[in-house]
Amino acid sequence: MSHSAAADDISGRADLDVVLRRFYTAAFADPRIGPFFTEIAGTDLDVHLPLITDFWERSLFRTTAYRRNAYAPHAALHSVRELTAADFGRWVQLWNATIDGLHRGPNAERAKAQGERIALTLLKRLAGPDAPLRSEDGLGFIPLAALELRSAA
Repeated sequence: MSHSAAADDISGRADLDVVLRRFYTAAFADPRIGPFFTEIAGTDLDVHLPLITDFWERSLFRTTAYRRNAYAPHAALHSVRELTAADFGRWVQLWNATIDGLHRGPNAERAKAQGERIALTLLKRLAGPDAPLRSEDGLGFIPLAALELRSAA
């Protein structure tokens, strides 16, 4: 589905459930970040989905359902296999593509911006404040604003 054919804005938990189910289907299958979910964490989507939906519902709609530590599972993954700028960059790519394929509007834009902020915050917290935003292979986290500026030039 192209962005122009995307549905209305994300309006609540039911929309988030669809976004997250589609996102995690893509993320689990992704050769770069999939192993974090499937091999290292052994993520059970049926268990994980309600928790992560709580998180995003709180992030977008200011509910109080999510009361867990979002950093802890990422720190546990990082202790087994380093999460790099390229990994977070891929997460953001998949997240944004999922949202763009399903929704458009202020909440969708806020979800994408929040995803980018979360990715950068986790990267800096896990790898240190001076963590490079690019790995030696040239892959890394490219803020969306930079891509938008490049495409406008």
